[in-house]
Amino acid sequence: MGHNLLKGKRGIIFGALNEKSIAWKVAEKAVEEGATITLSNTAMALRMGELNGLSEKLNAKIIPADATNVEELEEVFKQSMEVLGGKIDFVLHSIGMSPNVRKGRAYDDLDYRNLDKTLDISALSFHKMMQAAKKLDAVAEGGSILALTHIAAQRTFTGYNDMADAKALLESIARSFGYVYGRDKKVRVNTISQSPTLTTAGQGIGGMNAFFDFAEKMSPLGNANAEECAEYCVVMFSDLTRMVTMQNLFHDGGFSNMGLTQAIVEDYIEKK
Repeated sequence: MGHNLLKGKRGIIFGALNEKSIAWKVAEKAVEEGATITLSNTAMALRMGELNGLSEKLNAKIIPADATNVEELEEVFKQSMEVLGGKIDFVLHSIGMSPNVRKGRAYDDLDYRNLDKTLDISALSFHKMMQAAKKLDAVAEGGSILALTHIAAQRTFTGYNDMADAKALLESIARSFGYVYGRDKKVRVNTISQSPTLTTAGQGIGGMNAFFDFAEKMSPLGNANAEECAEYCVVMFSDLTRMVTMQNLFHDGGFSNMGLTQAIVEDYIEKK
């Protein structure tokens, strides 16, 4: 049951693929809280995923776009304002992909052309998205823009590979653009560092299942799931957080502040 936290607000959700996607859950929760939205993903993702079903369920128009293409991003904002009847109040960037990870390339054996693609898709797309929106004056004053990130931006996790570099860049872009967008348009920009989540994209990272289990034991509250992340995103889209910007917000059950838990110690002793 919703609380009308987003009643009357308009939003764009980038990156929903299927029911495992955090973006999918965010779209559902945003509409439940009273928002009207549009959905965007690549044409290939639309063919592979189940987005048409979500579109019908939420009465949300799908606007295909390659998030690395500025002209296509501009079209998303233009069409969204037309369809939704005004400026946009919130945007979610839930986009990330590494060809090097997909192809099993080790961090000391990267294909640099693929690294360029990783950074463009997973981080520079966030800058392109906000630059396009700002030039079009597409986001309303007091609006909220979020991107999903991971603690690998600050710490080294085996298997996360060049996606860690992309997430570090993503968070830097959020701070830098957050200053400019806040100064000029009073628009908030933040990142949410989510627990390991068994999404389609997440499961492509080597050792993800093991990391998921480790984080569960390391976090006092356990891992935050996709639906709980969606609820946090809704709060960040709402007017309740209108003075929060340029922050990297951990939504991870306490994992980011832990060093060692009893559960990990006992697991080690048991296996020794």
